[in-house]
Amino acid sequence: MNLPSILVIDDEPNNFDVIEALLSDQDYELYYAASGEEGIANLETYNPDLILLDVMMPGIDGIEVCRQIKATSVWQAVPIIMITALSAKSDLANCLNAGADDFISKPVNAIELRARVSSMLRIKYQYDNLQTMLKLREDMVKMVVHDLRNPLTIVLFGLELLKNPNYPQDKQNLKLNQVYSSAQTLQVLIDDLLKMALLESGQIRLNCTRVDLCSLIESAISNFEAIAEQKNQSLFSQLPEVICKKVAIDVTLYHRVLDNLISNAIKFSPHNSQVIVSLELLKSGDYKIQVLDSGPGVPEKLRQKIFEKYEIGTMMSGVSQIGLGLAFCKMVVEAHGDKICVRNNQPQGAIFEIILKSNEERVGNEEENAIYPVSFSSVENT
Repeated sequence: MNLPSILVIDDEPNNFDVIEALLSDQDYELYYAASGEEGIANLETYNPDLILLDVMMPGIDGIEVCRQIKATSVWQAVPIIMITALSAKSDLANCLNAGADDFISKPVNAIELRARVSSMLRIKYQYDNLQTMLKLREDMVKMVVHDLRNPLTIVLFGLELLKNPNYPQDKQNLKLNQVYSSAQTLQVLIDDLLKMALLESGQIRLNCTRVDLCSLIESAISNFEAIAEQKNQSLFSQLPEVICKKVAIDVTLYHRVLDNLISNAIKFSPHNSQVIVSLELLKSGDYKIQVLDSGPGVPEKLRQKIFEKYEIGTMMSGVSQIGLGLAFCKMVVEAHGDKICVRNNQPQGAIFEIILKSNEERVGNEEENAIYPVSFSSVENT
């Protein structure tokens, strides 16, 4: 992780030494420019997250330096703290009018300096996060439009053909199946988008029912057996021989989690491979569900990011990847208080693993059904 960078522009080197000493116990990268001209010329080199700018300097004074920096779109978001011995309100107003975000009076106080630097860096950090989110959203919109357009085109084209009275009877059923499959794809994508929006807003509540996990897994697998057969893949379960106690979960949401994981495993695994869904009762009383595939796997540096919205792990030609499925899985799993992660499968592939807490931790009573509000104290994407 890069340290926050601070550029100090001051014609007196001793002033830089003072600031460096006052911030020595902070994790900052400090740079020094001895004049306004030097500071402006080296902005790209230093790429500062914050600028500490002296007002009274020979040549271009601090106010003009501030004005020039803020007039450049690339640097407008970089906070500038003016350091000045001036105390008249008109002088301070001139600093603010030039675009300064804050100011510190000389002599510099250590506590005030650290507090104002921390405050401005926090604002810069929030701005950077917002820009990243906006870029992700822009990319997401493009991907959503692309993924919606393809099946929608198939639906419209198929319906247009079926409207034609001369369309061959023997091809109608095939075309209807294609239209139906494309419509299902549209529904899945739209459902994911809507459910994620509800989960994030806290407007969805977990309708928890005690469920046999073995039955849940077998049900999820049955949904994909035909799809796996098309790629000549073996899709099967590994379940404990001992009958497990029922676990209180939202069946609909958790079923969708398994659907997403199994669908991904089939999608990314090659032909003539196998996909395994296993369930294990741990000594702690918790349950471990694993979905094992034979695909390209997930690089170690992406094993946390892959659960973020719109994050795509390994790009594969001809495979629709929008980066919502795993984010949805993470939200649902963590809303239950459970954990999800990904690890390597040997010799090739990935293992997506869910640890479900035991009933005793999940509920404190013997009610068969319970409704719990969604909590996202730990759901923020890593």
